[in-house]
Amino acid sequence: FTKEGADAWFTHPVEELLPAGTRCSCGASEWRKETDILDVWFDSGVSHAAVLVKDDRVSWPAGIYLEGSDQHRGWFQSSLIASVGTKDAAPYKTVLTHGFVVDGQGKKMSKSLGNVVSPQDVIKANGAEVIRLWVSAEDYRDDIKISKEIIDRLVEAYRKIRNTARFLLGNLSDYDGRDYRNHMLQIDRWAMSRLQGLVKKVTEAYEKFEFHQVYHSIHNFCIVDMSSFYLDILKDRLYTARATAEERRAAQWVLHEILTVMTRLMAPVLSFTADEIWSFIPGKREESVFLSRFPVFDQGFHDASLEEKWERLIAIRDAVNKSLELKRKERFIGNSLEAKVILFLNDEDYALLQGYKDFLTTLFIVSEVVIDKGPAPVSDIFESTDLPGVAISVRKAPGEKCQRCWNWRIEVGSFKDAPELCQRCYNVLK
Repeated sequence: FTKEGADAWFTHPVEELLPAGTRCSCGASEWRKETDILDVWFDSGVSHAAVLVKDDRVSWPAGIYLEGSDQHRGWFQSSLIASVGTKDAAPYKTVLTHGFVVDGQGKKMSKSLGNVVSPQDVIKANGAEVIRLWVSAEDYRDDIKISKEIIDRLVEAYRKIRNTARFLLGNLSDYDGRDYRNHMLQIDRWAMSRLQGLVKKVTEAYEKFEFHQVYHSIHNFCIVDMSSFYLDILKDRLYTARATAEERRAAQWVLHEILTVMTRLMAPVLSFTADEIWSFIPGKREESVFLSRFPVFDQGFHDASLEEKWERLIAIRDAVNKSLELKRKERFIGNSLEAKVILFLNDEDYALLQGYKDFLTTLFIVSEVVIDKGPAPVSDIFESTDLPGVAISVRKAPGEKCQRCWNWRIEVGSFKDAPELCQRCYNVLK
């Protein structure tokens, strides 16, 4: 058939088309070719009866019929008519319709236009995962665009997802595998709650065949929740706390949970990457990610009220980051740890931050934080239009820079045997 096409059915004898010794389930061994076609749409429309009803390895109706949008009046319809007429039911549980691949401007691909993108070329340049990511990132219900610019964006997105996994793996190298959930800090519980939201969103997207939602949810979780926030804040605890400290082990436990769950969630799309990550995760696990169970939503870790509270903290942190960036552009500070931040707050935000006063330097990644009730002084302050009632002043942090944690502390230089350390780092090393 590869060499001669469909006409081979008509030109070759039965003996050349069937394996030697082929028998019918009734025991007969003599076969006759059917050469008549009633109608191509009728023949294709009754394929479910020929394939699914007679073969014990499969079941009727089909789980899914997958074809292009042009088949609504074609195969989908002819199959439905034939099945309802003979079985009084549809031959499929779900119909999945996809658009067609077009170029970046939405034009049909044509060699004469020179806008054809070869999958083999993309795979050769960027690997098969990028093609898989492209298919999942686009809403296939419409026509699917592809161009060098689109592929380049997906390469960058893939790199960010992969780098997030690398960071998680890198900080599990000395993890002892024990369960430290009872030692989690509140920000760890926030991360676990966000993880449950990801599980729920991705699972629902898979069930609805909305693969673009799978991609966007995982990518957003890696970039916004993890890299830009949680992991950035976690670095101080991971790098400067005592190696066996319970708060550091709790952070590692959370990282392990996030990595194992995220890897299983991405496996149907980023299959090669997921299996590669899985092979490096420390501890006992299945040989392949595809032998593990798919994650399930854990209500015990989901905390909507905690997420709501932290949504406000994150908004204030974003405003602080903007004020720090302005001072960085003015060359007033370099690293954010060189800064002392003073916040002038409305009563509601003051009460909120008062409950986190010992965590604010960690949250904002600065060396000192002072909170006060407004009004703020009129000069040299930053006010965000998104946060009425919040004003921010950035000053130089007092003291000297600790050479271990990079925080600026007034006690640096007071220890004769370690003059370069702050009190916290001195205690850890002692």
